[in-house]
Amino acid sequence: MTSLPSILGGLDPTSDRAVFRQIADQLREAIDRGRFKEGEKLPSEAELVEHYGVSRMTVRNSFSILQGEGLVQAEHGKGVFVRPRPPVRRLASDRFARRHREQGKSAFIVEADAAGSHPTVDSLEVKEEKASQDISTRLGSVRRVLARRRRYLLDGRPVEFAASYLPLDIARGTQIAEPNPGPGGIYARLEELGHQLDHFEEEIRARMPSPSEVKTLQLAAGVPVIHLIRTAFDAAGRAVEVCDTVMAADAYVLSYQLPAT
Repeated sequence: MTSLPSILGGLDPTSDRAVFRQIADQLREAIDRGRFKEGEKLPSEAELVEHYGVSRMTVRNSFSILQGEGLVQAEHGKGVFVRPRPPVRRLASDRFARRHREQGKSAFIVEADAAGSHPTVDSLEVKEEKASQDISTRLGSVRRVLARRRRYLLDGRPVEFAASYLPLDIARGTQIAEPNPGPGGIYARLEELGHQLDHFEEEIRARMPSPSEVKTLQLAAGVPVIHLIRTAFDAAGRAVEVCDTVMAADAYVLSYQLPAT
């Protein structure tokens, strides 16, 4: 490792900013500038105590700030490490392209391939149930739906979980109601059933996770989630699926191409 004085500056005794925040500021800047790389171990408590001439508690408070921001993660007995940047780029203009379905690939598999990661799905549940008021409204006032719930993993790490809701008159008794809907996923099956997909509408917001979401996605402290609700429409203008997805925000970059006119 390069010597600390060449990476981190000194403290400003004239500043009204708390010492532990000054240290966090300098570590954050070093991470942003790439002086500490993804996955790299930060200087130890002892090294920072010596460099800054502060107590261990002050250094720990600095680390806590960075952990709360999702920039670093502590590994018991090993130290504090820079968290990896988002590995998956979701390109909105391409992820639901028909050519992927024709190749037998779902959007998640396409994205995983682009990231060089191994995709898996677990916690799969498929059942008929009463539609919530929100889902019913989005699907045109249906009363019951086929719900498909699953969790997605990349290289064994949970990165998102999703629930798809489809009208029963479309999905009941079809391969969509099976645990494995086949190549290309449920969108390929919808088109085979005559529901040519025309467009999608998405609502996206960022928020802090609930305790159950922290557990399901194994989120580190300070990591928010991206909550996305997508509605798929067929060529006749009918809403044929609503997908409610919660993603680990440190696992994705959402990429969009917008027309200039």
